[in-house]
This record gives sequence, C-alpha cells and structure tokens, in this order.
Amino acid sequence: MKKYTFEPIGFFYTDTAEIPRHWSVSEEKGRIVLEEKYKEGITDYSPGDKIMAIFVFHKSPEFSARNLRTKPPHKNEEKGVFSICSPVRPNPLGISVLKITKVENNIIYVKNIDMLNETPILDIKPFIPDSK
Repeated sequence: MKKYTFEPIGFFYTDTAEIPRHWSVSEEKGRIVLEEKYKEGITDYSPGDKIMAIFVFHKSPEFSARNLRTKPPHKNEEKGVFSICSPVRPNPLGISVLKITKVENNIIYVKNIDMLNETPILDIKPFIPDSK
C-alpha cells in the first residue's frame, strides 16, 4: 500500500486553556499562521467567511485496535471510531469549520476553535454549505 507524507502549511495558536470538544459548540478564538510562502493562497478570504482546517491531532495517544470502539464522554454508549470525532484515530487527522474574523498577511484569525495550541495545519479549504 502506498504511504503518504505531509508537511504542515502552518500552525494554529491560541491562548485558550480549555479547548471545547467540538467546533460546533465553541466561541473560542485563535489564529492560523501559515508559512510565508503560502500567504498568496489566502488573499481571497474575508471576515465572516468560513473555512475547513485540516489538522493533525499531534498530542493524541497512538491508535490501537482497542480504540476501534469507545464511549465518548458526551454519549451513553460505545461508538465506532469512524462515527465519532475522537482524536484517537488510525490516521490522526481532524477537520474544523472555523469562522474568519480577520486576515492579515500570512495569518488567519478565527473563532469556533477546537484545536490545541501549536496544532499542525495540513490544509485549508473553503466551507461550502449544502445547497440541496
């Protein structure tokens, strides 16, 4: 099977000590600082736009077969890893939908965060709501 290697395009920073469990219940703020070479890639964003940040759960424990089913803290029953947002995954990738508050040079200021300080950011995509 082919292996894939990714390098962060930047890092997420926040002063928030208590990180909400999911972006959908968060009002907390932070910023994504991109490598300078990528700053032209964010010039089309404006305050109010929403983005999807794809990131690495860089502080999660290593995945093992015992993590295939687990009981999330806000649920009353075990769930399969692919039906929950657990950070303990075979490939420790996360996606958050963030609202932009400001774009300045190579920095995107955002709210609705659920990432830890110094989280590696692998990619950013526009959030496009379902129009069906």
